[in-house]
Amino acid sequence: MTQYLLSVYQPDGPAPEPDTLAKIADDLDVLNQEMVSAGAWVFSGGLCAPTTATVLRARGGDVLVTDGPYTEGKEHLGGFTIVEAPDLDAALGWGRKLTRATTLPIEVRPLAHHAGAGSH
Repeated sequence: MTQYLLSVYQPDGPAPEPDTLAKIADDLDVLNQEMVSAGAWVFSGGLCAPTTATVLRARGGDVLVTDGPYTEGKEHLGGFTIVEAPDLDAALGWGRKLTRATTLPIEVRPLAHHAGAGSH
C-alpha cells in the first residue's frame, strides 16, 4: 500500500458562514469515519491561518526566518489527510470524496518514501 497526501487548498479571505462551516465539518466527520472503517485513514489535520506560519530558508551558512506563508497567492494549504491506498486510482477516489466534503480543491500526491524509487 502507498501513502498519499491529500492537500486541501483554501482561498485567502474570510471564512464561510457558520452554517456552511458546520455542514462541512459534519461531512468531514462522516468521510473520516468512512476512511477509518475502510482502513485507509492514516492521519489528518486542519492548519491555523497562514499568518501563523514561519518560513525557514537556508542562505549560505545562515538560516533566514520570515513570518507568514511560504508563497504569495490567492490560496493556501488549509489542511491535509494522509491515506493508504493500493494505487493512485483509489487515492483519487478518496480525493474526490474529500473535495465534495470540503467544497475545496484537493491535491493528491504519493509520499516519496512509500512510492518506490524514482517516483518523486
